[in-house]
Amino acid sequence: MNAFEVTGGKKLNGEITPQGAKNEALQIISAVLLTPEKVTISNIPDILDVNLLIELLKDMNVKVDRISQHVCSFKADDVNIDYLRSEAYQKKSGRLRGSVMLAGPLLARFKKAFIPKPGGDKIGRRRLDTHIIGFEKLGAAFNYHPEDGFFHLEAEKLKGTYMLLDEPSVTGTANIVMAAVLASGTTTIYNAACEPYLQQLCKMLVRMGAKINGIGSNLLTIEGVDNLGGTEHSMLPDMIEVGSFIGLAAMTQSDITIKNAGIEHLGQIPEKFRQLGIQLEFKGDDIHIPAQEVYEIQTFLDGSVMTIYDHPWPGFTPDLISIMLVIATQARGSVLIHQKMFESRLFFVDKLIDMGAQIILCDPHRAAVIGLGRSQSLRGITMSSPDIRAGVSLLIAALSADGKSIIQNIEQIDRGYQYIDKRLTALGAQIKRI
Repeated sequence: MNAFEVTGGKKLNGEITPQGAKNEALQIISAVLLTPEKVTISNIPDILDVNLLIELLKDMNVKVDRISQHVCSFKADDVNIDYLRSEAYQKKSGRLRGSVMLAGPLLARFKKAFIPKPGGDKIGRRRLDTHIIGFEKLGAAFNYHPEDGFFHLEAEKLKGTYMLLDEPSVTGTANIVMAAVLASGTTTIYNAACEPYLQQLCKMLVRMGAKINGIGSNLLTIEGVDNLGGTEHSMLPDMIEVGSFIGLAAMTQSDITIKNAGIEHLGQIPEKFRQLGIQLEFKGDDIHIPAQEVYEIQTFLDGSVMTIYDHPWPGFTPDLISIMLVIATQARGSVLIHQKMFESRLFFVDKLIDMGAQIILCDPHRAAVIGLGRSQSLRGITMSSPDIRAGVSLLIAALSADGKSIIQNIEQIDRGYQYIDKRLTALGAQIKRI
């Protein structure tokens, strides 16, 4: 098992460019199964989760041409459906939560799909109900097979229908959309997710010949078509990386410019960082974070303590809650961090407390942070990364801390952040992979 050895307390300086969006990539790459024609995708992040999904497609006999490190073409004209019943598929897909995204395209084009029990992060329960209920409403039959741990889905013919989702699940909406584009008739999805990544998927499908109205809203109307063609697509910059780099700059008192940040797609993210007192300057599509000695958490207008919580888009993304919590430890003032969506995502705060942070974990969803205002630095310790976002949060904490830290289980970080050690070392960070 690999680990990072981090020597903290160094001020960083320079420019960094965010990778292509991980969450978008898992949807977009799955969508190549909807057509036998060539689909070329660029700005693909070179990370474990995405590479594992590409491997899965190769194993299914999809022709994959890795044109460059971040550009791939796919041609799914001879897909081996029998592979989906194999033990090899079961093992590999069970390691990747994003493999659930293959179900919609497979069901639409090949009339059957197999969904493994979710793998990936240990951040709490993630239901598949939204996906499966949506497929059932389109006419699929569903059975759970305990002997192989798979959900089996079959549909002689998918038919458009109206559905009101019980939650605006991003992956659930994406999966249902990909199934509906080849269904007969009209599908209406209300309470649909409307994240930028979902918008990107819908726009790509429209270029392939799909008929989708309401893109960017929570009400999608899809008129099914008989087939889809090839296209080209480029990923957005990863908004979670952008937020991570803003947090890194604030914690380490560094002067950093984030190049090509995709500012128009960031929603409330910049404003939430400003609520913690962090200065941001927009220069075209770049974000400059100047070095700050101290940043002060705002209060609400009536003077009460600021609360930062996650919410479906256009609310604040849950993937940056861990970063906000870490930044608050060295701010001046107090904040209540409320992680609504996942019940285990705040369980990394014990490591921050060991580093000297003042945090009260109220319950699995809420933590009160009393900012130290840099009156004392965090101290380096040995710790383990429980999930992707907590892992990067701990890395940011370690880079700001006095002394040396060891972060174990960095495979979790590598799942979501490409070459993070090399890219941060180029800014002046001291990170060694051991």
